[in-house]
Amino acid sequence: MRNHRILTLTSVQNEKVKAFASLLEKKHRDRSGKFLIEGVHLVQEALLAGAAVETVVFDAERGIPNELEDLLAESSCELVEASPSVMAKCTATDTPPPVFGIVAKPDVDRQTLYGEDSLVVVLDGVRDPGNVGTIIRSADAVGADAVILGRGCVDLYNPKTVRSTMGSLFHLPIMEGDLAELLPEAKQHGIRLIGTSLQASDTCYSYDWRGAAWLLLGNESSGLSDQTLVQVDDSIIIPMHGRSESLNVAMAATVVLYEALRQRRYLS
Repeated sequence: MRNHRILTLTSVQNEKVKAFASLLEKKHRDRSGKFLIEGVHLVQEALLAGAAVETVVFDAERGIPNELEDLLAESSCELVEASPSVMAKCTATDTPPPVFGIVAKPDVDRQTLYGEDSLVVVLDGVRDPGNVGTIIRSADAVGADAVILGRGCVDLYNPKTVRSTMGSLFHLPIMEGDLAELLPEAKQHGIRLIGTSLQASDTCYSYDWRGAAWLLLGNESSGLSDQTLVQVDDSIIIPMHGRSESLNVAMAATVVLYEALRQRRYLS
């Protein structure tokens, strides 16, 4: 391995351990520009994607997971073995994972958002970590260009959000930003802003998703904010023929994104 040595941490009072554990809180993530990833799959995805993994910590009693040995052999990240008590202090799950990592938050080049055929998902006040994670996974699955989390959304780097992305966090640009600034900027680049509305005349299937389009999705209970609604260019509705009153925001996002994919990639 490139690591000259493996650091051993056994005490939860160690300053390095306290620094790791502090990343469970948003204020410390914001201050440090770093976040935690938990479990073999997320660490594996981060390393495969070339994310800025600074440290990988594994349970000394269980050893380095087999799935990570080759990746860590090629990585220059710090490698730490830790006692089970340290693993428990630094992770947010009831059963501590065998490994966790410390990753630097990425910088997103805003110009990547404004491509002539860009498909971007914009979240406005979506607060449930599971919904945000599922939307990011769906955006990744259809090959969307980016996801934007506006103010009022759950923290992207909340451990629950990170886990719910299942690694898709590392596969496409995701940024947190001020929609009051980003949406008018998108319009200046000729991008259509599309929201959902029960009063829309276009369905998600009749609407033309080809060309640059940003899909705007609002809060689970109240929808898009008034400030965002005034920026919407076009509205669509997801047709429903059964008795269900509505889809949750993550399901709605997935339905619409796959229709956009169908039109963009599979129309002859």
